[in-house]
Amino acid sequence: MQKGVMRKRRPSPQSEYGKQLAEKQDLKGQYNLREKQFKGYVKAALEKSAHGDSPELFLQKLERRLDNVVYRAGFAPTRKQSRQMVTHGHFKVNGKKVDIPSYEVKKGDVITVRTASLQRTLFKNTLLGMKKYEAPAWMTLDKEKPEVTILQFPSFEQVAPSVEVSLIFEFYSR
Repeated sequence: MQKGVMRKRRPSPQSEYGKQLAEKQDLKGQYNLREKQFKGYVKAALEKSAHGDSPELFLQKLERRLDNVVYRAGFAPTRKQSRQMVTHGHFKVNGKKVDIPSYEVKKGDVITVRTASLQRTLFKNTLLGMKKYEAPAWMTLDKEKPEVTILQFPSFEQVAPSVEVSLIFEFYSR
């Protein structure tokens, strides 16, 4: 064998554990969560589910986080930015300032941008970009005020996850 020349190996097929881990890491990264938080959401969904609807409950819990609602409403282009906006106290839930990204919204909750925050360049630019944005069916978005009202919890089909959620539950049931 010549010096500096390496043989190429065929990639081995991914194990079942590897697939489960990859799906978990992918979804965890999408929602910008740490392992402990993510695992807590999985455990809560498993405890509450009665008829095998764990994946739907799990995704609802993730979607109901305030930082995710801010992202889905179009106030931020990424979940990371929406998390930062919530942490900096730019939003009110039912008239009260909330700066906890993991705050879980309920049906009927109204999320508004604080009046002082609307004067910031960040929100002026965001509101201009929102003119053409269409919010998910499980919430209503009033672009003039701007405020979001939670009508219902999202269904599995409305969320349409890009990962195989059942593999995540298999990963944690080991």
